[in-house]
Amino acid sequence: MHHRYDVLVVGAGGAGLMAALYAAKGNVSVACISKLYPTRSHTGAAQGGIGAALGNVQEDHWEWHMFDTVKGGDYLTDQDAAEVFAKDIIDAVYELEHMGLPFSRTPEGKIAQRKFGGHTRDFGKAAVERSCYAKDRTGHMILQTLYQQNVKAGTTFFNEFHVTDLLIEDGRCQGLVAYELSTGELHTFHAKAVILAAGGYGRVFKITSNALTLTGDLMSIYYRKGLPLEDMEFYQFHPTGLAKLGILVTEGIRGEGGILRNDSGERFMERYAPTIKDLAPRDIVSRSIITEIREGRGVGRDKDAVNIDLTHLPREVIEGKLAEITDLARTYLGMDPVKDLVPIQPTAHYAMGGIPTNLDGLCLSDGSGGTVEGLYAAGEQACVSLHGANRLGTNSLGDLVVFGRRAGIAAAKYARQVEYPDMPEPGEAQRESVDLFERLRNGSGKENAAAIRKELQESMMNNVGIFRNGKDMAAQVDIIKELKARYQGVTVSDPSRRYNSELIEAMELGFMLDCAEAMTASALNRTESRGAHDREDFTERNDAEWLKHTMAYKNLNKADDVIIGYKPVALKGFTRAFEPKPRVY
Repeated sequence: MHHRYDVLVVGAGGAGLMAALYAAKGNVSVACISKLYPTRSHTGAAQGGIGAALGNVQEDHWEWHMFDTVKGGDYLTDQDAAEVFAKDIIDAVYELEHMGLPFSRTPEGKIAQRKFGGHTRDFGKAAVERSCYAKDRTGHMILQTLYQQNVKAGTTFFNEFHVTDLLIEDGRCQGLVAYELSTGELHTFHAKAVILAAGGYGRVFKITSNALTLTGDLMSIYYRKGLPLEDMEFYQFHPTGLAKLGILVTEGIRGEGGILRNDSGERFMERYAPTIKDLAPRDIVSRSIITEIREGRGVGRDKDAVNIDLTHLPREVIEGKLAEITDLARTYLGMDPVKDLVPIQPTAHYAMGGIPTNLDGLCLSDGSGGTVEGLYAAGEQACVSLHGANRLGTNSLGDLVVFGRRAGIAAAKYARQVEYPDMPEPGEAQRESVDLFERLRNGSGKENAAAIRKELQESMMNNVGIFRNGKDMAAQVDIIKELKARYQGVTVSDPSRRYNSELIEAMELGFMLDCAEAMTASALNRTESRGAHDREDFTERNDAEWLKHTMAYKNLNKADDVIIGYKPVALKGFTRAFEPKPRVY
């Protein structure tokens, strides 16, 4: 089947829905393509809040938020992006409120705010209440609100469609190809502008907070075109996931006063971050937890976790402001945070890198300012480099709404100014997608996708996890090459096309392998420690050599080979605080 829209949005999470809404406001036809029903998108897992310097609880300013974002990103953050973000997020939060988002309130009726890791007042002097929240269901509320607004605006939704290819010719995006689960048919979508907002790729790791659908599909497809992925070595492990499960335990639990304790009950963060303790940035807290575990102070049967302690907090705080995580702990661990210490461990959470873009979401084709005409990206899938080497908590939801909105506005403006690009015939447009499905459905190989996926996830967790070194990552490069070779022999046991989850998971595995390949090569190449990229063999941050973004390209002339390029960091005002490691918070 063939469809035509002025603007196509891929992904119906916070970034996709914000982009679709603002494109629709630009008087163009808009369609949103999603793997899932929109309100089931992974944005709904974001619990703690959306950071904005409203100053509703105590004095705050956008300059302080910008500084924290740059410092938290270990100075790899593009500072023009941080400035735009810190200013725009204030209006965006009030706009969400006016759309009907039910924020929690102060006694005076203002949007309530609480502390979050890495957010400070007066350029790092003390923690500040900056996170605007709706209990611990903020992401869920954003999804509901934006979906309702899109229905009102007339956005067309194609739910349970998996994008299999981007159509790019002579530097311009023409549209895409997608697979419809309910019919098994391939659809061709013709568009003036396409916005990619399909989320991250956390499923490459064994323990992750990411939904099963986050397999880096569009990052892989972009990479397969010979286009770059930026800063893939920087992957954030959230310090608090439910032990063994990886289910997210919001940072808001520490913002409300939760304390991390080791097996002896010690509040160990006092040793690692004596100023703001449990509210240090996520990379610091994750490494601190793993250090406690490595040195034998973990809890649980396998001594591979630490405890989060809420027992000193009032019941009304635990069951009111932290209702969702309280329910998750009771349901999945059989523990009651009101009276029990809850075991947690770091969980793969967020990709700082992705498809490179400018401030309006336009996709970059190289590190020198080249672009792909008509193609935009936003959210976790994109890398405007707001987060640099390590994202601050609450800045993910802010990134979605600020840069999703900017991408939607820019795409609509572009679509009003141009005609539809030339489009190949449907048979030619779908050729690569047809070839992929035919190989998976009708091949003669005996490899099992589930077995390869398990090996990938376990090896990535062990070799490219929180602590890294050159020997392990070099070994992982070889492991991925072997797994990609084996993937060519994957054939699904069920050849049907309709609602074939085995077929979809086999296709997603190929995308995951591409993302893992780019990530591992980028991490091995960066011989320093910065933010979430912590190398045991290069322990210092090296600004002289590595104050630059990595651009990873697939070598189209040689299988399983990655070409590394670079892009300069955009610097503005915050260069005076380039302090060497170790960093004290």
